[in-house]
Order: sequence, then C-alpha cells, then structure tokens
Amino acid sequence: MAAVAGVTTRRSRLTPEREAELYEAVLDLLREVGYEALTMDAVASRTRSSKATLYRQWGSKPELVVMALRHHKPISTADVDTGSLRGDFHALVGRQDDCRMAEDAALMRGIAMEMKSNPDLHRAFRELLIEPEITGLGQVLRRAVERGEVEADRPALDFVVHMMVGAYVARQMIDGASVDRDFLLRYLDAVVLPALGA
Repeated sequence: MAAVAGVTTRRSRLTPEREAELYEAVLDLLREVGYEALTMDAVASRTRSSKATLYRQWGSKPELVVMALRHHKPISTADVDTGSLRGDFHALVGRQDDCRMAEDAALMRGIAMEMKSNPDLHRAFRELLIEPEITGLGQVLRRAVERGEVEADRPALDFVVHMMVGAYVARQMIDGASVDRDFLLRYLDAVVLPALGA
C-alpha cells in the first residue's frame, strides 16, 4: 500500500481508464444530488461495479469523493516550472478553462458546506486534496526564493494558500460570480505577487 499525505491508499487493480470513469461518475452524481444524498450504492449502480470493490479500493465515501475531486484537477501544482513565479502562476491558471472552474467552484462550495458537519469528509479533503496542493505550492514558492524572486523571510509566504482560497470565496460572495481566468490573473498580478515582492 502507498501512503498519500498521511492517508493509506489502496493499490489500484483498476486500469487508469476505468478509474477515470468511476471518478467522472462520482462527480456527475455530486452535481446531481449533492454529497449527502450520494451513496456508494448509487456509484456502484452508475458504474456497474460492486460496493465491495468501491470500499476495497477507496475505503469510504469521503475518500472516494475527494479522490474524484483530486483526479479532476487539470494539473499538479508541483509539476509547473516556467522559470519565474509569475510564469508559474499564469501557467497554472492558463491550463484551466472558465466553464470547468465554475463547475469546480460549485462543487467545492457544496463540499465545504458538508465538511462543517462531517469530520471524515473534512479529514479526507485536507489530507488527500489540500495537503498535496500546499506541498506543490511550497515547491513553486521555494524555487522562487532560490531564484531570488522572493525574499526567504517575506511574511506573505505563509499566506499564499489563504490568499488563493480567499479569491475563490470572495468572488462568489462579493460579486456573485465564479472565479474565471481573467479574474485570477488580475488577482495574482495585483494582490499575490506584490505581497510576495515579486
């Protein structure tokens, strides 16, 4: 078994194509019925698999849902290295499309509401999705420090994740609109990069 961010994951007996098909079915069900009404029975029925296979592969509904969200991400943050921090941030945003970002934001809002009353979902979300992203972003920022773009003692380094999450939350709350590429690029250039002195 392999460990992913502190959670034991099961070695897959599924082909990558079959795994992707299962994840898409989970996300479709999430969009249709929401997290609370989503059941392993429904996933098994939609994907023509057994509940036993789902539990053996993912262990629980929270882990299956979060892994589906993680699989849905267009790219791993740690894999981007353009040679500059601004270039890295812009490359990450450029690999997403506005329609998908809006769908993802809606899914995340629903999951965030559920996490308030579901500690297992919160734990899985943090360990399987947030911590790997924090690690990847840390690598991007560390490279920027090593290149001399950002001072190692810059206070804003500790708050980049918070600034990015804040952009998603604030856009919906204040403007009644989902985050899109144009908004994120302007936000990065006007808020995040100046805070880092880059």
